[in-house]
Amino acid sequence: MMKPKKYDWKDSNLALFGSDTERKVKKESAQSEPAWEGAGGSVGLKIWRIVKFKVTEWPKEDYGKFYSGDSYIVLNTYKADGSDELLYDVHFWIGKYSSQDEYGTAAYKTVELDTFLDDKPIQHREVQGHESQLFKSYFPSLELMRGGAETGFRQVQPEEYKPRLFHVVGERKSVVVKEIGTKKENINECDVFILDLGLRIFQYNGEKANKDEKFKAMQYLQKLKSERGGKPSTEILEGDSTPKSHEFFSSLSEGKGPKKTKTPAQGPPKLYKVSDEDGSMDMDEVKEGPISLSDFDSKDVFVLDLVNHVFVWVGKEASRDERRNALSYAHSHLMKSDHPFASIECVVEGPVGNGRVTQALAA
Repeated sequence: MMKPKKYDWKDSNLALFGSDTERKVKKESAQSEPAWEGAGGSVGLKIWRIVKFKVTEWPKEDYGKFYSGDSYIVLNTYKADGSDELLYDVHFWIGKYSSQDEYGTAAYKTVELDTFLDDKPIQHREVQGHESQLFKSYFPSLELMRGGAETGFRQVQPEEYKPRLFHVVGERKSVVVKEIGTKKENINECDVFILDLGLRIFQYNGEKANKDEKFKAMQYLQKLKSERGGKPSTEILEGDSTPKSHEFFSSLSEGKGPKKTKTPAQGPPKLYKVSDEDGSMDMDEVKEGPISLSDFDSKDVFVLDLVNHVFVWVGKEASRDERRNALSYAHSHLMKSDHPFASIECVVEGPVGNGRVTQALAA
């Protein structure tokens, strides 16, 4: 069995405008893309998966479930308090093992969806394992699965089913269910784990696990059982009373444990200007340290790097090329930094966009 290729983000170019990927993507106008029919017409969430350069609808029962080998587009349509105007956030989510063609298409099609909705959506880039709080807020829990969407239980006979181990970690609305290797060394007493053996499912509550992790794990366990017509048997195990000889442990293999987590990048906020006023497109640093909205200029595009989150702010009078290349420049900037997986949020000058930037600067 071949191990999926993990793409080297340092060499990536998400925008891919003018590349072979863009030329492979069908050039129909946004209005002729079948997937966009009815998109953004009412309040709610809509998700699509990229399959061989095509945008395919993701089933509602799988909302919140994302596979590391795929790329997705997520559209959230909502209304502000006291207003009937429809507002939008559109995210493209990139799996750790998603191919360059897939996430390039996701980026391209996200721009197309933005065009379809008259440039009203706020665009976001999300990278697996580094999702923004806004993205996580859409789902009761975020499920990060190994492989591609075709690898689920519903496509595999029970006798062919391969064991899967899930790590349940977080608190409140930020609980994430992540598929990890079925190794004994991956188990710890601080979190909750679910071992899925197909027709037998175990929930292991670490001694120091919090109530949110235990609750979300129980919900996920019941969801798995329901998806299989109630056939699997389930068992809840407590870390302080489960012997090492239990089937939960004997079903796991020996091997290396999880890699040590790197210390999160830190640093002062930095502001960059993307401008073509001198005849060539450049991105230059204009300020470091305390930054306010008064440092932005309507004539240009600015990239605000807050280390854990990046804003692309598009001025009302920015040129077409500046607007088109802004996300690409922000992405390229991150790839050269010590925090390449930070989420990117693209906003337009105005009450909503300015409000989001101001709120982030005040946090």
